[in-house]
Amino acid sequence: MKIAALIVAAGRGTRAGPGAPKQWRALAGRRVIDWTLARFQAAPRVDRIMLTLRPDDIATFAPPPGIEVTAGGASRAASVRRGLEALAADPPDLVLIHDVARPCLPQAVIDRVIAALDTSPGAAPALPVTDALWHGADGQVTGTRDRAGLYRAQTPQGFHFAAILAAHRTHAGDAADDVEIARAAGLEIAIVPGHEDNLKITHAEDFARAERILGGQMDIRLGHGYDVHRFGPGDHVMLCGVAVPHDRGLKGHSDADVGLHALSDAIYGALAMGDIGRHFPPSDPQWKGAESHVFLRHAADLAHKQGFTLSNVDCTLICERPKVGPHAAAMQARMADILGIDAARVSVKATTSERLGFTGREEGIAAIATATLVKP
Repeated sequence: MKIAALIVAAGRGTRAGPGAPKQWRALAGRRVIDWTLARFQAAPRVDRIMLTLRPDDIATFAPPPGIEVTAGGASRAASVRRGLEALAADPPDLVLIHDVARPCLPQAVIDRVIAALDTSPGAAPALPVTDALWHGADGQVTGTRDRAGLYRAQTPQGFHFAAILAAHRTHAGDAADDVEIARAAGLEIAIVPGHEDNLKITHAEDFARAERILGGQMDIRLGHGYDVHRFGPGDHVMLCGVAVPHDRGLKGHSDADVGLHALSDAIYGALAMGDIGRHFPPSDPQWKGAESHVFLRHAADLAHKQGFTLSNVDCTLICERPKVGPHAAAMQARMADILGIDAARVSVKATTSERLGFTGREEGIAAIATATLVKP
């Protein structure tokens, strides 16, 4: 069962007041769009994420790894249609359509929508209306309305992909949401419980409420790692995933990549899950000579499965030789590729120990690493 998320982010959000469109504004240390993407990146059952943007925004937006982008349209319905058509080249079984302006989406709501699609062609979260409802004109109450059976709609709205694509292809004009389009095509839509935190940022004052929600939910973990390997025979050393020419190699049970080992331990430490030795015992012969990217990818996958995003990593190599500077950019790119994050979130640097200690005597190389994990 392949599940895609389609995030609609091509609007201008003029009701949010002056300034940049709301998806690009800062919110609790990140942009609105970053929080929303992170919700689906952390969803274990979502396999693919498609983002619709205005064409001029595409040129300036650097999508995180794994995020697909396509141009949106002049209306919400047109943007969704274009996103669905982009997904249709390799169609998923299910699609979750979500407003970018709902950055506080709880994971439980995503799970409930997906579960409801087992028995219904469409499902959407909503909250019953509990306040009294009035009609009004010119600042005066002109009547009341029964609130029984009324709901406040939310997103993500989930559908069997083929059904909602067909509904959009036959729908003319705009619509309030995708449920309206689906119902016009005759699809039944199940209602699942929404969540009060899943607000849609519409007006300027909504940013303050969203900031309070995100500030109260955020789980930030810091991890620290340290590793050492001594020199031995060889013609290169593996450092941060890059083979660096040298007159000696590093000795170890695996490929002895001291940088990746320290960073792996930093991530394991942030998760309170021990170190490399716990997950890949040196007594196990299958790991003899293993490439260390296996360890780092495993640590990053564990973080992802627990709902964490790698915010940034920092690795310092301590050695007199070889010189790291000429290779730092390649190391940064390689580590970013292994971790599945932007290279701008990866730091690689080096220092000497001023000829002091075992590194100063060129007996080996040490590495110190830190990792920051964030769960929104």
